[in-house]
Amino acid sequence: MFKTLIRNGAVLLSRKQTNILSAAFIIMLAYASSMLLGLLRERLLVDRFFACCRPSLDTYYAAFRLPDMVFQLVAIGALSAAFIPVFSHYVEKEDKRLAYRFSSTVINYLVIFFVVLSAIIFILARPLAELITGSFTPLQIDLMAKMIRVMLFAQILFLLSNFLSAIIQVNQRFLIPALAPVFYNLGIIFSILLLANPFGIWAPVIGVLIGALLHLGIQIPLAIRLGFSYSLVLDRKIAGVGEVYRLMIPRALALAVYQIDATVAVFLATSLSSGSLTMFYLAQRLIDLPVRLFGTPIGQAALPTLACQTTNKKLDEFKKTLIATLNQILYLALPAMALILVLRVPLVRLAYGTKTFPWQATLLTARAVGLLSLAIFSQAIIQVLVRGYYALRDTKTPFFIGSFSVVLNISLSIALTFGSGWGILGLAVATAITSLIQASLLLFFLERKLLQIVSVPLIRSWGKMAQAVTLTAIFLWLPMRVLDRLVLDTSRTINLVALTIVATLVGTLVYIGFSLLLKIPEVFIFERLIRRLGQWQSVLKESEEILTPGSDHKEGGLAR
Repeated sequence: MFKTLIRNGAVLLSRKQTNILSAAFIIMLAYASSMLLGLLRERLLVDRFFACCRPSLDTYYAAFRLPDMVFQLVAIGALSAAFIPVFSHYVEKEDKRLAYRFSSTVINYLVIFFVVLSAIIFILARPLAELITGSFTPLQIDLMAKMIRVMLFAQILFLLSNFLSAIIQVNQRFLIPALAPVFYNLGIIFSILLLANPFGIWAPVIGVLIGALLHLGIQIPLAIRLGFSYSLVLDRKIAGVGEVYRLMIPRALALAVYQIDATVAVFLATSLSSGSLTMFYLAQRLIDLPVRLFGTPIGQAALPTLACQTTNKKLDEFKKTLIATLNQILYLALPAMALILVLRVPLVRLAYGTKTFPWQATLLTARAVGLLSLAIFSQAIIQVLVRGYYALRDTKTPFFIGSFSVVLNISLSIALTFGSGWGILGLAVATAITSLIQASLLLFFLERKLLQIVSVPLIRSWGKMAQAVTLTAIFLWLPMRVLDRLVLDTSRTINLVALTIVATLVGTLVYIGFSLLLKIPEVFIFERLIRRLGQWQSVLKESEEILTPGSDHKEGGLAR
């Protein structure tokens, strides 16, 4: 029996998912676990360091900026825009030997470039840390420089790990890559619990290294099982290598612009009172939950399918897939926005409300969460729209739109943070406005590129979702206020949890009810998906796919 359980578990972890929504749901479940652990990680950091070592905690978060920038430019720039579409082409043509020779070549070139760039940052860590922070003391600058140097090693592991994620996802296995962040968070959590007393703020830094190693290690067995064969090769004669660099450069430039934006945000937040960067980061973490839970998984699951459809010149199917995916994301993101907007204070209290997190800090963080929540739906659909451009092998348009958005965001951030004196709330307002404008521009130019994406039925569908979510927000707010003021003493954690659960259930049921009343197609799509997931026992007995290639969607059905 134990052997059977192990065998079935291995089959489940490595099973192929060929349907975008089912694959995305697999990623969502894993991401949900990772995000809960991420909240636990931040809660532990706040509990251990916010009251006693607020400047050190600000320094820890600021230290991520430069290592993350290098990773984003090299790894994400190559993977999302360049590597996945080209690698998908080789896999689609069933030439796996050439596909893995190609992947090894790209990995080796980028590792060399990454190491060189990291070495420069390693040497110049202190002056760079001084440049990107506002009012850090010399002691904070010294600590930040040391943290940056350690974190650079973790990014090398992440570079390799994310290439394995891309290779596994192109083979339409999504669960293991989605579980990798779970192990990353576990590495940091256990480091904080076990090492905080002897090592202080260095405990989570050590945890970043351990977590990165776990992030890589969990994916190696499946990659090998799928046939991945790494070799020390630099074969520039492979046609796809040049294509990767051609596609990567505009994407890397676009990311560079975004990194400037993120760096300016760090500078502005660190120019405010101590703890401002930490509070703004904590607010962003809560807003990232629905974006990562809905937008990123569905976008990741859609990219291989969209890339294959463009490779085979099936543009009509491409448009149907893109429209269906956008609708599915909006259907999930809009109620998440309403939920977080209405329950912002209880959510902040539950996530970070330790005894060492003052009430004033809780309220300020909650206000930032409320303002940032307005950007949830736009940030979620950006995940798909950008990948639509990448599947079409167009990285220039997202670059120009992204550049404009970043300039706008920086201008608004400076004006609202200092000109209006709003502090971190100014950063939140600027983010919300810019995200909406960026999503609108991406959709507008994609419409001009492909035609017939935005149609009367699509606008009508989005209008129905807007009606449903507006009514949901009202019905969500009412029980929350009644329970908070008349029924429950929310100074106690158990009552706060009860209030959040009851209000969320009421809001969810109202949203589903209005979806049925307004006949929003996505409610029936997710209902069918939930029924399939209810048959999980039979899945464990099978050795084939969860959803077979024959489960083609009809119009209004599941997006492939």
